[in-house]
Amino acid sequence: MTENTGAEATEILPETAAQLVELERLQRSLADAEERAKSHWEQYLRALAELDNVRKRAARDIEAANRYGLEKFAAELLPVKDTLELAVQNAARADAASLKEGQEATLQLLSRALERLGVTLINPQGQPFDPARHEAMMAQESREAPPDSVLQVVQPGYELNGRLLRPARVIVARAPNGA
Repeated sequence: MTENTGAEATEILPETAAQLVELERLQRSLADAEERAKSHWEQYLRALAELDNVRKRAARDIEAANRYGLEKFAAELLPVKDTLELAVQNAARADAASLKEGQEATLQLLSRALERLGVTLINPQGQPFDPARHEAMMAQESREAPPDSVLQVVQPGYELNGRLLRPARVIVARAPNGA
């Protein structure tokens, strides 16, 4: 087989034709691979941008949750503040019974506000002592209470949605020395 291009004749041998076919196949394969690589690169860049957007959105959500969580807390405590201010303003002309009644009402308002915020009271009177939730102030002998139980609550503890805010301060029962 000869090919005449005008200036000189070139002979294409069968093995050269096979190499040309292989070269064309490799060039097509390379072009396909480059196209796939370009597509993958674009997908990578889109995924990277989406990840950055998710990070920014999460940061904004956390900031908003902190800001508005505190807002909810403040809104729950405002009625308590109002009641205390009213009590202070009227303290000079109120009798002891009405002052006590006002204090009890304010304490109820505060307790309800804390409850709505997820704060729960820990009052372990008579329960077994739990060092994870209770702080022993002292141990006292007792014939009535079982050893290592809470004999008296000195100061109640509090949890916020199951997480300890403050342990209950307690007096723990112990067996009498002679028993």
